[in-house]
Formats: sequence, structure tokens, C-alpha cells
Amino acid sequence: MEVYKYGGDQASIVLIQMVGEHDLSEIEQEIHEIQKLTEMKFQFIAIKVNSWNHDLSPWNASAVFGSEGFGDGAEYTLKEVLQLCTDSNKTYCIGGYSMAGLFALWAACKTNRFAAIASASPSIWFPGFLNYMKQQKIQSNCIYLSLGNKEEKTRNPMMKQVGDCIREAYAWLNEEGIQCTLEWNQGGHFKEPHVRTAKAFAWIMKNI
Repeated sequence: MEVYKYGGDQASIVLIQMVGEHDLSEIEQEIHEIQKLTEMKFQFIAIKVNSWNHDLSPWNASAVFGSEGFGDGAEYTLKEVLQLCTDSNKTYCIGGYSMAGLFALWAACKTNRFAAIASASPSIWFPGFLNYMKQQKIQSNCIYLSLGNKEEKTRNPMMKQVGDCIREAYAWLNEEGIQCTLEWNQGGHFKEPHVRTAKAFAWIMKNI
């Protein structure tokens, strides 16, 4: 994994996002979008994973599109991320888009290190994840969820469940008394991910 830090380390809020090679070109735009939405100071850490479907997956699962399945690398990835979150004077938040959004939610089930979760268009359709999340104690007190309003309108039988899954997750989080919001964005999964993720981070910063 490669680590990219933006902003000075004097900020008390640290935003962490798992990214792939395809995200790196838009990180500075995303940071600019966050700065447009809030005047709060923050440091941004982008962590590039080597294998999107392996490093962010909590367990093995068959491919749902194409031929590449999902690995079980999330445990190791989280261990590496937590090594960057050791300053007790700082407030750490983690978020991301798609599989990175799923990883952030899974991380909230595994550790109390993250004060808030910014999960934009997460792959919450991931086999078995919703039941897993409900069986665990969510250890973050502030969670942002979003989805594009066309994302569930797909022929893919697994991915078309994403709308029902995120509604169910949102209802359950509310029942658990966790501060949470669910925002519906216009368009499908690939529309302006950096803007959607920026909105997610800005919301949790204002609500932690």
C-alpha cells in the first residue's frame, strides 16, 4: 500500500480514504470539494491499495461482474491503516467509495478507532455483509450513507439488491441509536464519485 498525505499534520481531524489507482487523479479535486462544504481544518490521508477486490474485501466471494472474485484482505489492510491512527489527540474518520465504502463500514464493526464513517455508494450488496453488520456492535457513532438513485436499476442480480440493502442498513443503524443519514444522489454508480465522497466527509465532520 502507498500512503499520500495532504494538508499539515497540525489538524485535529484526520480523514482517511482507501483508494485505487483510478482515484488518485481526483483526490485533490475531492479535497477542494470538502473545503467548499466546510471551513473545518483537516488532514487527508489517501491509502492506495494494490488489489481493489482483494485488499478491501472482508471475506472471499465469487465474482459478481467480470471474472475477478473477491479476496479476504481487509483484515490485513485494516491492521496497516490503524498504524497511521495512533495519536490520541486526533479524531480519525474513515470513508470511501464503492468497495472502499464497504471497507469503512466493516472497519466500524472491528475497531472503535474511527469516530465517524463516510460511506458513499458502498458495495453493501456484498454477500453476507448486511447480516454480519447486524450481528456486530458498530463502534462508530456517526455514519453517512449515500447511493445514486439509478444504482439499483441494473440487471445484475447481486448488485440490484444495493438499494434494498442500504435502506435496511439505514433503518437498522437508526434503531441502534447511531447518528446516521442516507443521501440519494442523482445518477448511477460512476457519476462524480469524488463529489459524492466529499459530501460524505463534509457531513461527518460537521456531525462528529
